[in-house]
Amino acid sequence: MVSEACADRYLPETVQQPVKILVVGALGVGKTTLVGSVSEIRPLRTEETMTEAGAGVDRLAGLPDKNTTTVAMDFGRVTLNDRVVLYLFGAPGQRRFWNMWEGLAEGAVGVLVLVDTRRLEDSFEVLDQLELRADTPFAVAVNHFPDTHPHGEEELRRALDLLPTTPVVDCDARDRTSSLDALIALVEHATEDLAAREAAS
Repeated sequence: MVSEACADRYLPETVQQPVKILVVGALGVGKTTLVGSVSEIRPLRTEETMTEAGAGVDRLAGLPDKNTTTVAMDFGRVTLNDRVVLYLFGAPGQRRFWNMWEGLAEGAVGVLVLVDTRRLEDSFEVLDQLELRADTPFAVAVNHFPDTHPHGEEELRRALDLLPTTPVVDCDARDRTSSLDALIALVEHATEDLAAREAAS
């Protein structure tokens, strides 16, 4: 007999499709927050206190209260329905940890890219990295902070040089429903992308 406290650790027997999702973005855009807000299990976090070792290396402009950072990955799980479960892997945002992305991305059906429009230029290099993985579809989620100014979708597409087919969604990483909607948009996009590739082959 499984206790109620442990029940959320186990998947329903009906689950047939595990889906791996990679969550990426620049330092401080809300990746750890998003994984934590949607995960139905206690998320695995590898946050450490930021030290002087990152001074002059990590871009902290616009992040006056940032004092911890992910150094390996975040991990969470969310069951979408009785058949599909998402496994979320949040990648570190600093360039010095990008060598981990290749391993974390292995087997992922898609990538959710979190961006902060207050520091949009920090996302350019992240998107450049994804261009090297042209076989992995991605969606962009604009995480809204209290002092975020609104931007139109077409304005963001131009600024980020996105294809018309790349989904762009609004998101509040603190809110489970909002974060889940962003993940669903990515899964739907990845499913359509896979179907198009199979039809073309």
